Amino acid sequence: MNVGKSSRLSVTRSAWQWWKDLAAREGPLSATTKLARALWEFARDSTPARSRQRYGDIDYDWQHRVNTTSAAVGWRDRLLGVFYSSYQPTEETLFHEMLASLREHIRADFHDFIFVDLGSGKGRTLLMASDHPFRRIVGVELLPTLHALALENIGKYKSESQKCFSVESICADATEFSFPAEPTVLYLFNPFPEAGLRRVIANLEQSLRDHPRQVYVLYHNPLLEHVLAEGTILHKIGGTHQYSMYGIN
Repeated sequence: MNVGKSSRLSVTRSAWQWWKDLAAREGPLSATTKLARALWEFARDSTPARSRQRYGDIDYDWQHRVNTTSAAVGWRDRLLGVFYSSYQPTEETLFHEMLASLREHIRADFHDFIFVDLGSGKGRTLLMASDHPFRRIVGVELLPTLHALALENIGKYKSESQKCFSVESICADATEFSFPAEPTVLYLFNPFPEAGLRRVIANLEQSLRDHPRQVYVLYHNPLLEHVLAEGTILHKIGGTHQYSMYGIN
């Protein structure tokens, strides 16, 4: 999906597609109930008290002079997030813990790997990944507003610990992303509803059949881990209650 297409995302069409996908799996009554619940949660999260909570890990932004918290996300993008994925930045300490655990497992640094974040939002994970020696770093974000902020943050970011300077954000539909035919660390912060995650994993497994290579998946907040577990190529290699790590068989 290009920028023009994604900029015309309709809240109504997105809600309808979300409802249809859920109704096909669970039935119309369940889908309607869950839609009503999701809209109620959105309304509640829009109150001033809940808005203050969305600032999250503001210290990271102050330190690096960037804008990566969810507090400044507009109501339309937040509502679209109900049907795709709500924006929430990854906590810095946990992110580096995940990469350290993966590095220990593969017993090598990341010089030969590309880092890919699907649903990269304002780009905080891309900035944090640049503190590691990846060959390059790619983020894919559906919403043009968040993508534009990611580009600004990439341009502003300065850190003495930065090791990778090839960092880019792409405005596109991550479920249609063509994975690079190179060793890859794929990062997912629960960025899709189940139907979207199934498309991503199917795309990834087909890419691995076409171009066998080292690929690892870091799945933060793995609410839909059963989708990965049902795959034929990826298998679980580690994790905690906060994240799961998958590699190829």
